[in-house]
This record gives sequence, C-alpha cells and structure tokens, in this order.
Amino acid sequence: MRTSLAELLATKPVVLVDGATGTNYMERGLGPGDPPELWNIDHPDRVRGLHQDFVDAGADIILTNTFGCTTYRLKLHNNQHRVHELASAAARIAREVADSTDRPVAVAGSVGPLGELFEPMGLLTEADAIEAFTEQIIGLRDGGVDVIWIETMFSAEEARAAAQAAIDVGMPYTTTMSFDTAGRTMMGILPENLSGVFEGLSVQPLAMGANCGVGASDILLSILAMSGAEPDRVYISKGNCGVPHFQGTEIVYSGTTEVMAAYAALAINAGARIIGGCCGTSPAHLAAMRKSLDDATVGDRPTLEEIVATTGPLTNSAPNAESGNGRERSRGRRSAE
Repeated sequence: MRTSLAELLATKPVVLVDGATGTNYMERGLGPGDPPELWNIDHPDRVRGLHQDFVDAGADIILTNTFGCTTYRLKLHNNQHRVHELASAAARIAREVADSTDRPVAVAGSVGPLGELFEPMGLLTEADAIEAFTEQIIGLRDGGVDVIWIETMFSAEEARAAAQAAIDVGMPYTTTMSFDTAGRTMMGILPENLSGVFEGLSVQPLAMGANCGVGASDILLSILAMSGAEPDRVYISKGNCGVPHFQGTEIVYSGTTEVMAAYAALAINAGARIIGGCCGTSPAHLAAMRKSLDDATVGDRPTLEEIVATTGPLTNSAPNAESGNGRERSRGRRSAE
C-alpha cells in the first residue's frame, strides 16, 4: 500500500526502517567488491526478495538498492553511463514490493556519498556534486520513490549538495550522517550541530539523524546529543548491528537479535522516531526490533550507564568515556541528562 514518510510520521509515533543491504546481499551471492547496484538489472529477484523479507519483518520504510548509484561510484566498474537505468530500476523493484503490501510502506531512495573529497582537500566541486546527485535522484523519482534518503554522509558540503539536488528535483528528503570518529563525523561534525548543516536551504529535511558508524551504544549517544540540542525535530537512528569482526575469512557483526531489540527500545527514549538497522542487520534482527517497538513504553532518556549495560560498551568513544577525560565523556553526561 502506497504512503509517504510524512503520512507515516503523522499516523505512527515510531516508524521502523529496514536493515542492511550490502551485508545481506553478500549472504545471497554478492562477491567482494562487486557493485550491488548492478543487481537491479542482473538479479532483480534477489533485490526484490530482500525488500520482501524486510517488509515481512515489519518494516514501514524500505530503502532502494542505490547507495552507490552515481557516476563517481559506478565509474569504478565502467558503468557510469547507467545511473538513471539502475536507479529507476531499483525504485521500481522496491515500489512493486511496497505497493503489493496490505499496509502502508514507504519507498526511500538511498543516496550515499560520492567517495570523493571536496576542494580544497580534493577535486570535487559543489556544482559537480549537485550534478551527480541530481542525476541519481531523477532516476529514483522516475522509478517512483516517495522520499530521498541521504545517508552515511561525513561532510557538510556533501550533505548540502545532496539536499540541494533533492530540492532542485522537487523531492522531500531526509539526511543521516555517520558519527564514527570519536563521536564526530570523519570531517569533524558533532551530532548536536547537525541541523546547522542545512541552514539557509529553501527546504529542510523531513528528518535527520545518524546511521552506520560503529555499534548501537555509540549511535544512541549521537541521538541523545541531537535531541538534547533540538528536541522538536524528527530524528533517525539506523545503527549497525554491533561491531564487525572476522570469523576466519568472514566478517560478522556482534549484535544479536536481543541486543538490537534493546537498542530499538532505547532509541525511542533517546529521541528517535525513525528507527532501523544498518550494516549486519538481517530480517531476523529487524523482526526483533519490530516487536520491541510495538511493546515499548515511553520512559526517561537513557543514561550512558544504561546504554552500555544494555547494548554493550562504546567503541570509538570508549577511551575518553571510561577515563572521564576529554569531550566524549562530557558529551555523554550532557546527553544523558
């Protein structure tokens, strides 16, 4: 059944977004280094199957298989000329799954980073970034997505460029950044300063927040910092399923269904209204999160100690948080108040 993100937010106190794409595709045959976007044409059944598994697990929003569907990413595989073809195909596949469901499910067009640095650190210009994102977003729009889902951003310049492209195409959008470097993005943005990234844009994001990065504990602190700074915004928490580690030659994530269920409940009280999983999050994890959200009751904002006791130790922030020295410890205290 077709819906929009705005309609979901108007009718539901908390919305569940889906889990991982790449790590689940690897279990379904995606080879190391292979671009998953090509599956939208080569293996649409596998793409459709994962969307259906997430919907069956209870997802209210499914993300298209287009995280790297830009000329900059696709040129690494000599497919830079296929942006519109692959993006629109991905959107149509997700649209078919959502429309065939007997409850409202929104389709979000995934837009990831370009993999290039902006000038003066790199060669990427604002105009070039907007052009690349616009091409991708037009394909997603033409395929039928409901909202543009800008995710895993690190720099203000790139997040703004993607947002401006969505605005130019006439699409509503959301944005999440990855706060995986001692509580900041790789380019130094703090979660409590996220809204300032979009200051001055003619259309603001429907929701903003954090995704990917490190484990559930760290992302919960990021959400606490955002919601503490500006409590009236709609926040997204789409955390990794624990922390990755090797088992032989395989990369696995440490998060269990129980941990992800606990994370989902804590995310509500931390201030998130859109909650999901990122890397390592399977349909089974998402089903546990669905039940947790349905059973959850509103409580107090979680403390740092409660987060760690429930979902495990901090990762990147752990040294400062445990020693009591530095910004991360003070950020944890402020956020938990």
